[in-house]
Amino acid sequence: MDTACDVSPEENYVLFKQDSLFAESFPLMKEIRRQGKLCDVTLKVDNHSFSAHRIVLAATIPYFYAMFTHNMAESRIKEITMKEIEPHALESLINFAYSGVVKIDNQNVQGLMVGASFLQLSKVRDACADFLKSRFHPQNVLGIRHFADTLGCSQLMTSADRYIHQYFSKVATSDEFLALKFEELIDIVRRDELNDSEERIFEACMKWVKVDQETRSAYLPNILANVRLPLLPPQFLADNVATEELIRTSHKCRDLLDEARDFHLMPERRALVSACRTRPRCCDYVVGQIYAVGGLTKNGESVSTVEIYDPITKEWKMGEAMSMLRSRVGVAVMDGKLYAFGGFNGTERLSTVEVYDPMQKKWSQGKAMRCKRSAVGVAGLDDLVYVCGGYDGVTSLSTVECYSPKTDSWTTVAPMMKYRSAGGVAPLGGYVYALGGHDGLSIFDSVERYDVANNTWTKVRSMLSRRCRLGVATLNGKLYACGGYDGSCFLRSVEVYTPENDQWQLIAPMNVKRSRVALAANMGKLWAIGGYDGESNLSTVEVYDPKTDTWTFVAPMRHHGGCGRGSYTQCSHIGILQNSSACVIWLSICVCVL
Repeated sequence: MDTACDVSPEENYVLFKQDSLFAESFPLMKEIRRQGKLCDVTLKVDNHSFSAHRIVLAATIPYFYAMFTHNMAESRIKEITMKEIEPHALESLINFAYSGVVKIDNQNVQGLMVGASFLQLSKVRDACADFLKSRFHPQNVLGIRHFADTLGCSQLMTSADRYIHQYFSKVATSDEFLALKFEELIDIVRRDELNDSEERIFEACMKWVKVDQETRSAYLPNILANVRLPLLPPQFLADNVATEELIRTSHKCRDLLDEARDFHLMPERRALVSACRTRPRCCDYVVGQIYAVGGLTKNGESVSTVEIYDPITKEWKMGEAMSMLRSRVGVAVMDGKLYAFGGFNGTERLSTVEVYDPMQKKWSQGKAMRCKRSAVGVAGLDDLVYVCGGYDGVTSLSTVECYSPKTDSWTTVAPMMKYRSAGGVAPLGGYVYALGGHDGLSIFDSVERYDVANNTWTKVRSMLSRRCRLGVATLNGKLYACGGYDGSCFLRSVEVYTPENDQWQLIAPMNVKRSRVALAANMGKLWAIGGYDGESNLSTVEVYDPKTDTWTFVAPMRHHGGCGRGSYTQCSHIGILQNSSACVIWLSICVCVL
């Protein structure tokens, strides 16, 4: 639309503006070029020649602006030879200079991105990078990362690395992975961000070695030094690592195996093991969905409902309800399925178990526990789920049951040192930690941990505050405890445990007092969900950022309900966290673009 604007104060003139001029001019210049008229420069690549107008190229392409306006020799000659760009890419980018449009497809994207980088067309380069990101697949992501590295495109490299971290087990099956150089393999295997079990990382490394065993076996000691062997389950060490002929015949490999065995057999010497081999891996940016399972209504009635939070859309929606009413339920995730253990249905404590398959979006009955338990703590470790303590309707419990999803069987392991109902339970560093809770008479600040190898519980440093109905989660190798009830006050304080020095430290408190709170760790942050503030059940949710030591509110749940909680990412081997009332669990669905 044409407009008159900027009327002078004396009203002796107006400034006329034709808004369509530029939009109409460039198509005309494109047509003039197509006819070969008024062209004053020819760009040559191999046996291809492309005519154009210097003024258009200088105005739209930074490379040519520098060439034509800085008295370079090319600013005066008719024909310019280009050596750093493919003919089809140059032609497409010259057309882009006249039209502002360029087609990106699987065949031309790499050549186009190289050309755009050379000509300093940053927006075209970024569009090519976005196109490649949308085509990430386990079979091509390593090649794309290498390509991005050669161009110095850090944005694409970072995105490729995140994909590799999140889908490592699938990437490790690709031909590109098996063709990696030794240095490239080490660069990946040593990363803290790998979102997979140490068992699969070990198996991927062994597969890489055996592709060219004669040459690559010499690298095995250095490779195993970057695999976190001490974090492997003792049974896996015995059945899968110790039986490898390449390891048995290497003195250096056997030393690493012995170190891993000693880590399990002699806990008192764990501090002597290099931290880089005992530090749990952590993928901060895996985006999951929160499943809030069961809980209480405003009137204190148990429910069977499930709510799902998507941190991308920042919205809650209703999921598939369980078959039974459950509050004060424990949750865990194993092998891509969500388990709900025990709880209270409003009439009695439960021993029943329900299993949710997110692929089928369906709950089914699991094998029941040996004891009825509500206000129960649950943690997953090494393909097993540990159900700790709780309340059976008569007394608080110290007993611990262990469930194996692979065999669908329950076993009883060593009981805790204290009877704990409404305590917090979480896995960290190869142990199962049990925090706080009560025995019906006293509320605890005590903490103990279970050593799987020795089947023993050991007391560690107590929390700074007594807490029952607290939220517990692990993040970046540390254990967090938030909220709860100390016998006189409902709490909003939060403390963090560092196992290396056996110390607790206070961090920023939550914005709201929360007992029966759910605490879930994912995306490098902690999510405190629901709970009870002493007056009413809560639907609010707040998120803790350890980098800024701050809590921020996000979208509330649809239902009010005291929550327990859990945390899980389907692509990793981590799962869980529990507590009384409802439970919340992270479920991250891995989608590969085929």
